[in-house]
Amino acid sequence: MKFGIVARRDRAAALKLAYRVYDFLKVSGYDVVVDTETQSHLGEFNEGDVLPLEEFDVDFIVVIGGDGTILRVEHRTRKDSPILGVNMGTLGFLTEVEPHETFFALSRLLEGEYHIDERMKLRTYLNGENNVPDSLNETAILTGIPGKIVHMKYYVDGGLADEIRSDGLIVATPTGSTGYALSAGGPFVDPRLDLFVIAPLNPIALSSRPMVVPASSEIEVVTQPPRRELILTIDGQFYMRVAPETEIKIKRSPRKARFVRFSNEIYPKYPFRLKKRF
Repeated sequence: MKFGIVARRDRAAALKLAYRVYDFLKVSGYDVVVDTETQSHLGEFNEGDVLPLEEFDVDFIVVIGGDGTILRVEHRTRKDSPILGVNMGTLGFLTEVEPHETFFALSRLLEGEYHIDERMKLRTYLNGENNVPDSLNETAILTGIPGKIVHMKYYVDGGLADEIRSDGLIVATPTGSTGYALSAGGPFVDPRLDLFVIAPLNPIALSSRPMVVPASSEIEVVTQPPRRELILTIDGQFYMRVAPETEIKIKRSPRKARFVRFSNEIYPKYPFRLKKRF
């Protein structure tokens, strides 16, 4: 079994715990690699134990950080390795354990006392090309000029779903339904459901409401005159400016995010609930 370790780089406690996890797994006889950005804040490791995230080929990744750190791993790794998230962030909806539970959780993982929670992702195409990361939470298309609305039509499987004038449009997975889309008035979605949420962001027309569509759908967004530059954001982690005439299509990704879980509780990480313990 081979492990990868990634930690948030702006918190000393996370880096210290990352080194302890590395030492624990190495002493236990397992192959372990640390990503180059984590290593740059920790010091020297064996040369073969340091790799860029893009080159991780491991059975599990221990992520010590918050949701942002997990999303960074999801955006940059090429293999869908299961993630054990240790919460060193603010909310930690995607994480599984608290720092003091880390080594108990690792012991249970090594003993096979866990299950894998799979979550769907979105894939975004710009002019037919996929050159942006898949989104675990949401893909958002926003006005490129703050204070100026964007006029757009969006289609579901080729049929016009709505024409909106708004600050933008959010397409979210069930996992992302508790984030940006929820703030835009979208529904709270059970992660077991196979669907997308489409939520206009601050629309002018009161009739423009969030919509739920099957995950098999293809969503196309077309801007209308007066056309303005757009900002495309993936999970609030990746941003790029997009020309207004760009053809934007969003559909289900063939990849999935996979998380190590120790409980069968359905809603362990939803907002307004206390975090579970072992």
